[in-house]
Amino acid sequence: MWVRRHRWTVDLPLYAVFLLLGPNWNGTGSWGVRAIPMLFLLPLLVRRRFPRIVAVLIIAGAASVYFNEIWAYDRGRTELAMAVVLFNLVKLGHRWFAASIAVAIVVLDVQWVALYATYSDNPTFTMISVLPLHIAAWALGEFFRKQDQLTAEEKRRDDAQSRAAVAEERTRIARELHDVLAHSMTVIVLNAEGAKLARHRDPEAVDRTLDTIVHTGRDALAELRRLLEVLHAGQAARSPQPTLAELRELVDQSGREVALDVTGDPGTLPASAALQAYRIVQEALTNMIKHAPADATGRVGVAFEPPEVRIEVTNTGGHAAPAPALPSSGRGLAGMRQRVEMYHGELTTGPLPGGGYRVSATLVVRP
Repeated sequence: MWVRRHRWTVDLPLYAVFLLLGPNWNGTGSWGVRAIPMLFLLPLLVRRRFPRIVAVLIIAGAASVYFNEIWAYDRGRTELAMAVVLFNLVKLGHRWFAASIAVAIVVLDVQWVALYATYSDNPTFTMISVLPLHIAAWALGEFFRKQDQLTAEEKRRDDAQSRAAVAEERTRIARELHDVLAHSMTVIVLNAEGAKLARHRDPEAVDRTLDTIVHTGRDALAELRRLLEVLHAGQAARSPQPTLAELRELVDQSGREVALDVTGDPGTLPASAALQAYRIVQEALTNMIKHAPADATGRVGVAFEPPEVRIEVTNTGGHAAPAPALPSSGRGLAGMRQRVEMYHGELTTGPLPGGGYRVSATLVVRP
């Protein structure tokens, strides 16, 4: 990571090679004049920021070298500089521009051979001897470009997975908040209304109702605090979660006459599946408290029949006036459906023939 942030460190060996090549010591002219081609390499310092401009400047510098008898034999450094800009263009994805630079390199090499390689027994070999350098530069550019694309794709995939995980976590917490607060607030509001009506004729019932309100409110605060800890601390703060062992307390908290029937061994159920089953029962009871008449009775049945967990919550129609309408988010049934889908189960809801309502859910828990 440090090298990626300080790319100039990668260029140090390259600059060392340019310096070690040295100017052409043969020929006429002073050493200073013969060292001038080294100045043509300075644009390479900014080749990543201005790849096309630097490529044009390097080609212009190479042309100046190859058409000057004093500098013409400084070929090694010139060919290496042109290979570097060719590699840089291909790596950055400027293929068409790189192709035009490659043509310019070939033209310059042909011109150099025509002017200065006539003494050679094999001018053609002198010409093609430098081509592997430029072919390798192009191939390396393609390789590193593919590597950069792969790295970028992996980063995009990781970012997408992170966003999906965050969205899933937000959905999970929103579902938990809905189930906890909707149930608790419904119990509190209806018990408070009942206590208000019974305060003159049955003071003891008022005391029991207030106890239920206090207990439900404390439980709701504890659940809310736990969920907020999850938001701040992440995965480590997710426990403890409600379990099916607490169903009796949940049923008693409803303030209605609800029978509880649990068969099988809930201890073998994974914690996540137990939580989903608990929340489904909680939401079904919340709907019963909200919509069923005050004298309606209910039944909660949970059966453990590996690999399935069968849940059924029903309530009678009752004869009293319907309960006052309470605000609803409309997410209760959707939340139950999502929980069931997590375990490839089925959810069936609807009114009963003789009045009342039924919620039936199945979770498939495979080892």
